[in-house]
Amino acid sequence: MNYGAAFNVLGVLLAVEGAFMLPPLIYGKINGDGSVMAFLIAIAFCAFVGAVLYFTPKKTERIRGRDGLFIVAVGWVIVSLFGAVPLYLGGATPTYIDAIFEIVSGFTTTGASVIDNIEKVDRSLVLWRSMTHWIGGMGILVFTLALLPRAGTNGFRIFKAETPGPVAGKVEPRMKNTAVALYKIYLFITIVLFVLLKLCGMTLFDAVIHTLGVVGTGGFSSHVASAGQYTNNTPVLVTMSIFMVICGTNFGLYSRLAGGHWREMFLDEEYRLFLRIVVSAIVLIALNLIFATGMKIGLGFREAAFQVTSIISTSGFASMDYDLWPEFSKCILLGLYFFGSCAGSTAGGMKIIRILVLWKIVKREIFKSIHPNAVMPIRVNGKIVEDRVILGIVAFSVVYFMILAVSTVIVSLSGVDFLTAFSGSLTCLSNVGPGFSGLGPTNTFSNFAPGFKLLFSSLMLLGRLEFFTVLGLFTTAHGNHLMD
Repeated sequence: MNYGAAFNVLGVLLAVEGAFMLPPLIYGKINGDGSVMAFLIAIAFCAFVGAVLYFTPKKTERIRGRDGLFIVAVGWVIVSLFGAVPLYLGGATPTYIDAIFEIVSGFTTTGASVIDNIEKVDRSLVLWRSMTHWIGGMGILVFTLALLPRAGTNGFRIFKAETPGPVAGKVEPRMKNTAVALYKIYLFITIVLFVLLKLCGMTLFDAVIHTLGVVGTGGFSSHVASAGQYTNNTPVLVTMSIFMVICGTNFGLYSRLAGGHWREMFLDEEYRLFLRIVVSAIVLIALNLIFATGMKIGLGFREAAFQVTSIISTSGFASMDYDLWPEFSKCILLGLYFFGSCAGSTAGGMKIIRILVLWKIVKREIFKSIHPNAVMPIRVNGKIVEDRVILGIVAFSVVYFMILAVSTVIVSLSGVDFLTAFSGSLTCLSNVGPGFSGLGPTNTFSNFAPGFKLLFSSLMLLGRLEFFTVLGLFTTAHGNHLMD
């Protein structure tokens, strides 16, 4: 393990985090918030520890496979520990563990919260909390790579470990250019959505907060009612719905679209399946709401569209309490918790590409049970999926459901009902936000004991880093050379 080189990157990472704290610090100073000192202390911590790590002697510049896993796993823990400092010192949370939960939820774009009344929290802290969505959405290490002068093979090892999905792909030949290209797209979408929300009638502050939450697919709001605050503003809800779909799409497709290859985007199998699932779920839930509850047609489709796009993109905004909807609608929404959006997006969940490949594996095995000698390679977009990728997808799915089952059992020890324990574990593992029953959109995680909050925080990190980045650190020394 090349600890020196790893510590150097982590030092830059902390410096980047400290720099990101400057906007809420300045806003707090202008706004007269009482959290200015909290940000100053946090920035000082980031600067000091970052400098110590950056100037740690290193033997070589080379970063091996396991080094990349170490940087990503430890990096996310470090930014969460330091990012929680302003929330705790600023009084947003009663304990440091609560602050860790809140900020991990922010960086992993989960959107689950332990704060019962966000409207009583200093605006600068609300801004920082939502900024963590935007930072974590694309990946703070991807942003760091864009700043590093040399991020070739070393950078790709980090990029691959942090990027969700079965395969990490470059959109540019050089790693630094890939990071820059992705952030240009990310920034463009952010600016466009902010302008549209402002034009739709949101206040300046609300437009910023909800833009950060939508683009990062996080779901933190500046209101207790979440997006329900704008239930009488259909343009706001429709705009958010459209952009939640946009941000649930593989950003690599937007790079090809910008290059004039628009056909590639609309012929992409994962993207087409994603859109089919979204449309089907909207229609089914809307019809159920209309016929089972007597909801008006327009309202039924609007609410169905908002909640479907919110959950499948793992944003987690709520325009109304969907936990009161008919059981059929809730079953469909629960299924979307598993799916997530496209690989290469800012969303969580299993990812549509994995669902697609698993479905093709099932079809192949059914066919081969009838025709044992048939040779049927799995193809996606006309290309054969390598066996190692298929094995990785199957392994991911097994680990996903194992962790979900074990965590549900553990959470049930807190005394909550099964649906609360199950949906709480699922929503954290898939980085969605709210769950069902005791963790529905009108509730928070505040009533859980500190140990359970740390468990939920761990599930968020495991879900965001997709298990193997973390589990890979525990490989034996014998297997270490295989990761070089």
